[in-house]
Amino acid sequence: MTAEGSEWERVQRFIGREAMLLDTRQWDQWLELYGADCEYWIPSWRSDGQLVTDPHTELSLIYYPNRVGLEGRVFRIRTGKASSAAPSPRTAHVSQLVDLSVEDSLLRARTNWTVSSVAENRVTTHFGYSLYVLEARDATLAIKSKTTVIANDMIHEVLDFYNV
Repeated sequence: MTAEGSEWERVQRFIGREAMLLDTRQWDQWLELYGADCEYWIPSWRSDGQLVTDPHTELSLIYYPNRVGLEGRVFRIRTGKASSAAPSPRTAHVSQLVDLSVEDSLLRARTNWTVSSVAENRVTTHFGYSLYVLEARDATLAIKSKTTVIANDMIHEVLDFYNV
């Protein structure tokens, strides 16, 4: 079943809020968007045009089976223990909802995105798409899983969750 109208707008606002929270480094509010049992995955490419398919047996750029991993990452950024965040880059996320469907009371969304980052007087741009599984939580939504595919051929710098 395809979601239309108000659901589309609701999901687009939610995804826009996630982008804004990343850009403004509001880490606690960003973490609140994720359910405790969420899966966060940035797969690597096995070959040109073929992604890895199993984060448990194949190398991923980032994989956390639940929100605890994301919380640990944010903790390391705050304490200065994350080399990827020193110095902390400025980011600008632009994402567009391109597909939305409802399956078993879950919303499945696909976005295309671009993120520009500035650090050490250098601008980098990453682009790709994300696949979200969202569930209703009170009056808002929660991310049950997010898979982010980075389409860049080469990544010349340290990459972290806020760069995509």
